[in-house]
Formats: sequence, C-alpha cells, structure tokens
Amino acid sequence: MHPTMTKHFILLMAGLVWGLTALAQQQGKQPNIVIIISDDHAFQAISAYGGNLMQTPNIDRIAKGGAVLNRGYVTNSICGPSRAVILTGKYSHKNGFKDNENSSFDGSQNTFIKELRKGGYQTAWIGKWHLETEPQGFDYWQVLPGQGQYYNPDFQMMDGTQKTVAGYVTNVTEDLAEQWLDRRNTDKPFCLVIGQKATHRVWLPDTADFGMFDKKTFPVPDTYYDSYAGRKAAQVQEMSVAEDMIMGYDLKMYPDYDSIREGSVRRMSPTQKAQFDAYYKPIYQDLKSRNLTGRELAEWKYQRYMRDYLSTAASLDRNIGRTLDYLEQHGLAENTLVVYMSDQGFFLGEHGWFDKRFMYEESFRTPLLVRYPGVIKPGTKSDHFVMNLDIAPTMLDAAGVAIPRDMQGASMLPVLTDKNAKGRDALYYHYYENGEHAVSPHFGIKTDRYKLIRFYKRVESWELYDLQKDPRELHNLYGRKGYEKITARLRKQLEGLVDKYDDQGAHELMEKKIADNASL
Repeated sequence: MHPTMTKHFILLMAGLVWGLTALAQQQGKQPNIVIIISDDHAFQAISAYGGNLMQTPNIDRIAKGGAVLNRGYVTNSICGPSRAVILTGKYSHKNGFKDNENSSFDGSQNTFIKELRKGGYQTAWIGKWHLETEPQGFDYWQVLPGQGQYYNPDFQMMDGTQKTVAGYVTNVTEDLAEQWLDRRNTDKPFCLVIGQKATHRVWLPDTADFGMFDKKTFPVPDTYYDSYAGRKAAQVQEMSVAEDMIMGYDLKMYPDYDSIREGSVRRMSPTQKAQFDAYYKPIYQDLKSRNLTGRELAEWKYQRYMRDYLSTAASLDRNIGRTLDYLEQHGLAENTLVVYMSDQGFFLGEHGWFDKRFMYEESFRTPLLVRYPGVIKPGTKSDHFVMNLDIAPTMLDAAGVAIPRDMQGASMLPVLTDKNAKGRDALYYHYYENGEHAVSPHFGIKTDRYKLIRFYKRVESWELYDLQKDPRELHNLYGRKGYEKITARLRKQLEGLVDKYDDQGAHELMEKKIADNASL
C-alpha cells in the first residue's frame, strides 16, 4: 500500500474506532459524573484558554482529554444565583434565587440531582454550597457554611452538627470528596459535585504557595485606567483595585501583625500564622518604606492582588489534578464525565476592577471544560454559545434520564459531538443585586457581534457595544447616529428572549421610557 494511502487508512480506522467507542459508551452503562465548581475563577487565569498569567496543567488535562468551551457564559454573574441555575436549569427569576443579599434557595423544587437520584444515581455535594438553606435531594452532603473559610474551615453536617477540619480549605474539600468516593456504593453510578471556595475573595493562598509569583511582574491591563466615559453604571461601581481594595482585609497589609482582627487570619493555627507573618510582614515593611502614592500605589496593589489571586488558584489546579488522579487510579476515568467550571468569571484588573456582576465579558464569560471519554473527542474546541443553564440538562442527557420540560437550558452534548449541530445565536443575561460593589441591576442580550444592556434602579441607561470593533467594551454606541437599525433589531431580539424565558420583570422594564432611549 502507498505510504499516503496507509496514512489515510490509519486515520480512517482510528476515526471508526473512536466512533464505535462513542456508540458503545452511549449505549452502555450510565456514566459517573464529577462536577467541580470553583468560585470567581477567571478564564484569563487558565492556560487552556490561552492565558499566560499562570500555567494550569490539571485543568488543561480536562481540555486535552475532552473539550474546552470558548464561549461559556452565565445567566447571572454572582455566586449563589449561579449555583441555583446550575442545579435547576432555570433562570434566577424562575428558581427564585436572584441575589446573595435577599435570597435563599427553595430546596423543595426540582433539580437535576433529584432526577439523577430517581434514575439510579448516588449523589453528593461536598464543599462550598452558598445557597442559604440545607441541600435537599442528595444521598450525602457536607458543606461550608456561607462563604466558608480558607484555613481550618467549618463544615455543616447532615445531622445538623458543625465540625472544624484542620487544614487548607481546597485540600480539605478534596480530601472529603475522596473519602466519600472511597465509601460510596460501587453498585450504582454516582454524581459528585465538588464545590471549591477558591478563588473567592480574600485570596488567601495555601502556606505552601506563599510567594509563588513574587518574581513575576504582571502587565497592567490596557483598560486599568478606564475613565468609564459614556457608561453611567461603570462610573458609580465600587470594585476598583486602586480605590476599593482594602489594604488589610484584601491585601494582608497590617501595621501590627500581632493583633490582626480579621476572622480569616484569626482562624489560623500558630504554625499557619507564623508562616503568614513570615511572608506578609516583610512585604508590608517594604511598602511602608516606599511611601507610594497615585499610580505607583495603584499598580503596586494590582501586582499584590494578582500574586495572591494566582497563588490561591495554584492550589485549586493542584487539587483538580488530585480528582483526576483518583479517577484514573481507581479505574473510573473511562466511564466518568468530568466538568470543570467557575460560578462566573472575574475581573483581573480589566477596567481597573476586581469582582464580577457586570455583563461585560470578563464577568459574564466563565471557564467551562468537559471530559467525557468515548463521547466527546479529545482536544475538542467549541465556539458554540453555552451557559451554566445547560449543565442540568446536559447531565441528564448523558445519564439517559428524561429532561424535565420546565428546564430552560439545553444539553450541550449535541454541539460537542456533532459538527453540524446548531446551538444558540444569542445569550440572555439578568443580574439583580443592588447592594455590594454598587453595581446597578441590568439585563441584556449578546450575539456574535453585538451586546445590548439595559441598566435599571441605581442607574437608568442603555449600552450598546460592537464587540468586533470594540472587544474591550469601552465605547457605548447607544443613541449614536448610524446605529438606529442595529439597536432596533437587538431590542426586538432581546424582547424575544425575555418572552422565551418568561422574565416578566424585564418585560416591564423594556416598556419603560428613559432619557437614553427618548429618540427611539
């Protein structure tokens, strides 16, 4: 056989084998499911997304063995509401958990976990929960109260008690997840959700990771000194690294390290506290001696933020590696669907910010990677629009369990396995909280090229962006001459999504006339 023909034959046979394996997988036993949900982990900090801030070799293992979704988004960029959406497959206005300040999760409602359990699955959630009420529908749970703590964390137990576990929270959560896996019923498929606290504020790294990035100087984002011209909501926010990041609470810079009152530090054991002091105290002394002001201080704060944030992320990636290693070492990897995602994106200095909430890309877009051996081809890169709304129906689809008709998401498996599959052509978003960080509630639509946002309550305004010409979302085009037709088209498209998802609150706001749209 000619060498070229031999090569083509080998590729053909390899594709045939992969296809037959996928078919066998789909027709065979139900897959195990492991979903790892981190908190505030930015896609910019993941090397699988092309980020060069740090390397994330273990998250990248999921990408190499499965798919990296380049356009994964959330319906509401804030911690608790995102988890509620993931569980229910419904938007916040339907599942009832709209914000972190006034909501508590109604655990009596249906979730994909309950459907999996009815379908024969053993289910567990371990780690950060952050839904205010106790988990329901799980065979087992052990969760952090509220936000949880980085050091020697407390855990709420199923019997109503609370216990403190010594250690660093990311390591401890993984330990507990593996302990549950060790004692599970091996006659049943399982669904395990691992809720990691990292990389949530206050970005306290494991002692083993102190100083990991101290020799690296991170490039200051081009938009760090954004003036927010033409963007009313951005002008009143309180999430600036330079202005709102707290020297003690956030950056661990204290005049007296012997009398720190912050609860996150006071929880430390004497050994942990000694390591904390040995690392941070010299940094504080150096800062004090330099007497920085203005831009020098603003950029010092940015470097300090990045070093703590990424050092916290290093432990997250390492423990994701432990999860993958466990599956491989126990012969589970080939029949386990693994999902890694954050509850939303995060600003790493873009627009001068930390935190999330806004519909701007760094917050709205979230990391989402899926490995499903025999079904999703290794090395898949998907540019389809997908959302955290889709996790619930995707898990049920993979398990062969009927998807409830009232779930508003759609299974991602078709767009990850069929090159001819058609996904969404637009995304709908609605953020409700009107408190911390002074971000005005808003809703909007994103298409391939444009984004239209309606802010309300704190600020009443519209914003329009041409993402092709302005990917950093600096120039609000709403109301500008020449954009009347595209604005009208997007408004009509947005109205269609508001109706599709039955968001009555947004429908009423669409009808309200404000100064910014007087000409339309």
